[in-house]
Amino acid sequence: MVDVHLSATRDQEAAEAFFHSAVAVAGTTPDKVTTDKHASYMPALDEVFHDDLEHRTSKYLNNHLEQDHRAVKGRYQPMRGFQTHTSAFRFCLAHDEVRDFLRPGTRRKEHVPAARRRAIHVQRVAALRDMLAVV
Repeated sequence: MVDVHLSATRDQEAAEAFFHSAVAVAGTTPDKVTTDKHASYMPALDEVFHDDLEHRTSKYLNNHLEQDHRAVKGRYQPMRGFQTHTSAFRFCLAHDEVRDFLRPGTRRKEHVPAARRRAIHVQRVAALRDMLAVV
């Protein structure tokens, strides 16, 4: 995954903004892009990349990325959604940063022994608490 874009609408304009942002973050143009089959993606891909890439739409190719949304879904489903775009934006802005900060491993599927994982977690929670403390 290269980038995430939160938009109030799911239209071609929002898709183009996402693809431009993803290229800026990655610093390179992709050879292939995997999306769901939403109608706005194909014209946006043509506009941004001019048919210079492979567009894949298999739902199975995105399974690993879709699992990444579990934690966010666990937060907004009990609240029946975020209610406003502003509250969704505010939550998502901080969620990934805090989650990555607290994660003990630096690579996917990196094995970290339980004792080390616990020590890292305690240390990082204390650091986060200090960062969030009101002076």
